[in-house]
Amino acid sequence: MPSIRVLVVDDDPLVRTALSHFVSRDPEIEVIGQAESGREAIDFVEKDRPDVVMMDVQMPEMNGIEATGAITARWPDVRILAVTTLDGSDTVLPMLSAGASGYLLKDSSAESILAGVREVHSGASSLSPKIASMLIRHVRDEAPSQTGSDDLEQLTDRESEVLDHLAQGMSNAEIAHALIVSEGTVKAHLGRIMAKWQVRDRVQILVTAAQAGLVSFR
Repeated sequence: MPSIRVLVVDDDPLVRTALSHFVSRDPEIEVIGQAESGREAIDFVEKDRPDVVMMDVQMPEMNGIEATGAITARWPDVRILAVTTLDGSDTVLPMLSAGASGYLLKDSSAESILAGVREVHSGASSLSPKIASMLIRHVRDEAPSQTGSDDLEQLTDRESEVLDHLAQGMSNAEIAHALIVSEGTVKAHLGRIMAKWQVRDRVQILVTAAQAGLVSFR
């Protein structure tokens, strides 16, 4: 039986159909509806309460940022995964600030988008590598000295490896594959990093690490 109920929101009917098609191929995921605007998305969530909303950003009537803010304010248990072509800080940062748990680009692989749905549903966050890179560079530029590495509890070597892979935009499953460990082990390492640094999710881990100069991109 499907355990993750998904709403797909995009003003392009072809994109909605494509996303719905390959997401539905996962036996644990069920697409329970589609919407073409932020306003339609809010109306749908009010009636049917999906677990995850795959949200485009640029749409007529009400954009994804406004809709995300409204949905997360009223239904905090509904998780938002942005899936869009827009990769500038003027859209990524407001979308994450509005409450999106993940931000993936439409040119991501089907496997990455499926992983993103699973990540946000589990309470984690999911970012495309390009988005993770942009987010950290922006944080560095805007607030390079808010937090020093000396102010943070030191990570173990394995936790640092997990952080490095997280900064590349990898999902838990991808990190597990790269480090040859179980996905549960990766989640445990991330949980310990969150506890050490007193942050609530993967995005905040990245922001904190960026402010402290602990992550870089090659």
